[in-house]
Amino acid sequence: MSGNIRARLRTWLSFDGLWQHPDFVRLWAGETISVFGSLIGRTALHFTAILVLDARPFEIATLLAMGIVPELIFAPFVGVWVDRLRRRPIMIAADIGRAALLATIPATYAFDALSMEQLYVVSFLTGTLSICFGVAYQSYLPSLVKREELLEGNSKLTASESAAEVGAFGAAGWLVQVFTGPVAILIDAVSFLFSAFFIGRITRVESPPPAKEERTGMLLEAKAGIRAIVDNRFLRATIVSECLNHFAFGMFGAAFGLYVIRVLDFQPGVLGMIYAVGGVSSLVGAVFAARAASRLGIGSAMVAGLAFIGASMLLVPLAPQAAFLAATFLVAQQLGDGGFIVYSINEVSLRQTITPDRLLGRVNAAFEICAHGVLLIGILTGGALGETLGLRGTLALASGAMLLAALWLAASPVFRLRAAPAGALEGPPGPPLPEAGPVV
Repeated sequence: MSGNIRARLRTWLSFDGLWQHPDFVRLWAGETISVFGSLIGRTALHFTAILVLDARPFEIATLLAMGIVPELIFAPFVGVWVDRLRRRPIMIAADIGRAALLATIPATYAFDALSMEQLYVVSFLTGTLSICFGVAYQSYLPSLVKREELLEGNSKLTASESAAEVGAFGAAGWLVQVFTGPVAILIDAVSFLFSAFFIGRITRVESPPPAKEERTGMLLEAKAGIRAIVDNRFLRATIVSECLNHFAFGMFGAAFGLYVIRVLDFQPGVLGMIYAVGGVSSLVGAVFAARAASRLGIGSAMVAGLAFIGASMLLVPLAPQAAFLAATFLVAQQLGDGGFIVYSINEVSLRQTITPDRLLGRVNAAFEICAHGVLLIGILTGGALGETLGLRGTLALASGAMLLAALWLAASPVFRLRAAPAGALEGPPGPPLPEAGPVV
């Protein structure tokens, strides 16, 4: 590790800034533990379908899709709900519900009653609770810290999540290989209970939600969130970028697991160690996200991050059959995760900064439904192409879609934005937000 990276890590680990904010630390602890378990559970669910139930490509795509469908059905209403109610109780209830649902998988496996149908149902219901948690979580952070602290907060949360990813992916493969996938999923269930405990200990009182008489109806309130995006050129550009990169991830995810197991012939334990490299890369990306925005400008940092992950994804279909060389290509591909983390932290921080708190739930929900709706299309497309075009060709097309997302953002007004505006935009935009010319 270079001296520059070590210095940045020491700065990030020093107990200043938001580390002195007790409620932020509680949110950080709950989220980090939850992410650790979730990554184990997500990997274990995929391996359970492939190794325990011998799933076919389209069944894998369907399983992934069942976790996305709730976004399309419920996201607009969840956004209104999150803006109407206090957000912390929603997060706690979602954690407890997900723990209970996931615990049913090892229970039925123990009685030899596990089926793909159950995995579909659990995936759908946990996906429903995840959209509730995700929209509430993204909308809650700006009420917990100052808006000028959002980039720091998102960086710290994402960095610790990436550190958890290192251990989770490294452990997940071996847990599946030694104890089976359903047992690994049980760890995920327990992690959600820890998350609920820490979030429940947050003491800051949220601002009261709008009075009932101020409500105008679900549909009209949901449209207000969409209007906020349509009326702002930066939000318009980033939501299209989110859709493109989620489509790419959907195609890639539908084919990747089958490709590395059945074509490149890797075992879960080795794959878990390779995935852990992505966690290291994500940690480095999170630590340097703010610095990248400072050096390049927030828009250029976002474009560079997408281009880096897109280029790295191309290495997977190019991987040769030889075991050592294939592992080298997969490790190199995992390094691209850091680029996407740089993009993601800056995109979320920009969105949280320029969106009024009263609309944040609905704007976040609109982003979720658009991005994950396209993710679903990408998953189903990847599953269908995997059985016709082949897994390698599907992975190559997914890589191209990610590079297209970078090109779109590079041609948008976001690319010229040096920093997020200082305050939220109330209502339709007035004068243009501050921009700079091309970064040298």
